[in-house]
Amino acid sequence: MSRGKKLDIFIGADIDDSWAQVQSPRASQIADEILEPQKHLLVFAKEKRRGKIVTLVGEFHITKEDASKTLKLLKKKLGCGGAFKDGWMEFQGELKDKLKELLLSEGFRFKHS
Repeated sequence: MSRGKKLDIFIGADIDDSWAQVQSPRASQIADEILEPQKHLLVFAKEKRRGKIVTLVGEFHITKEDASKTLKLLKKKLGCGGAFKDGWMEFQGELKDKLKELLLSEGFRFKHS
């Protein structure tokens, strides 16, 4: 009894030696200029991450030292966690109304106010 021909199945991709790194542009450009709080026009965004709500505020054009001071002050007054990434401040929870009051008292302005 003969077994017949073996099936020659090739699964995969043809990889040659010409590797290239994929360069994707940043989602947001970090501005080099530093603005005063009165010249900012901030916006709010709300996202869900792992089933929890995260409030985003930005885009800030301030130094990292000023951003960390402002973030620390806001987190302390709100009693929540947060981070500063790519010019945006992220806060845990739905805090739009409270954040707006605190940032207005710090001198920041908002779009659609």
